[in-house]
Amino acid sequence: MKKTAIMGFGNPCRSDDGVGCFVIEQLKNQFAGNEQVSLFDMGTSAFEVLFHLQGHERIIVVDAVVNSGETPGTLYRLPASEINAHIQDDPMVFLHSLKWDQALSYAKKILREAYPDDIQVYLIAVDNLRLDIGLSQPVREAGDRVVELILKELELAAYDTTA
Repeated sequence: MKKTAIMGFGNPCRSDDGVGCFVIEQLKNQFAGNEQVSLFDMGTSAFEVLFHLQGHERIIVVDAVVNSGETPGTLYRLPASEINAHIQDDPMVFLHSLKWDQALSYAKKILREAYPDDIQVYLIAVDNLRLDIGLSQPVREAGDRVVELILKELELAAYDTTA
């Protein structure tokens, strides 16, 4: 299995925006002691975490997406080919509000030739960003679905000798 970094973005104090952090929390028990999977709660200010991506062959990102026009809880999965189109040479970023596309832009600069080709992004449509703890039911269900998809993907990769 490829060494995999799973990065969850968001602010758990802004209701549904915390779905990426929720997914990381759900995965902690599944991967405790597993040296092939690294979990990163990116929160809203985790620029320094990008340096810990060195040595990973796969990156999985989970974040909320606002103003998608879709029902809250709608799940998007973007393959590496789509991700590369979003990577900027010099993204404008405030280090306390790093988003997934900015993080990957900086990760590409930091890792250079070690930047993995195998990148997946899971985005979950949200519309509740109020100051509130906890996810709405549809967003929580989508977060649980992402956990299932990641576990299934990594389980299959563990049995694939070419991965």
